[in-house]
Amino acid sequence: MYEEINISLERASDAKVLIISVAAKLAGMHPQTLRQYDRLGLVQAGRAGGGGRRYSERDVALLREVQKLSQEEGVNLAGIKRIIGLEQLVGELQERVAQLESQLEDAYQRIAQLEAVGPYPRRDLVRQERPSTALVVWRPRRSGDK
Repeated sequence: MYEEINISLERASDAKVLIISVAAKLAGMHPQTLRQYDRLGLVQAGRAGGGGRRYSERDVALLREVQKLSQEEGVNLAGIKRIIGLEQLVGELQERVAQLESQLEDAYQRIAQLEAVGPYPRRDLVRQERPSTALVVWRPRRSGDK
């Protein structure tokens, strides 16, 4: 159920071009509800030059998700705000994991290139221990020492 909503959120535009009455109609809500959600920080409206609220397609999809969680699932507004925050965090973490996987793949390719150049392990890939610089003092035994 939530996966379908997230897909529509991913495809929606971020351009804040819809006035509050249009966004409310598209979301199936009263404009006052959108104002309340904006004050609570559930859905952040953009602002026009004159101060009027502007919403994006993504905002409308998010408003629908808020409505569904509230009316069909019985989640209170504080819970919805937490869910939205966690979904955003998951999205950011997924992006970071994708970046790290890409960097790891690049590192593996670089290692393969270096291995193809010459025998492995090479000096630049393996840390070499330095020879000991310890000083050994030799003292001959005296005739009475055993």
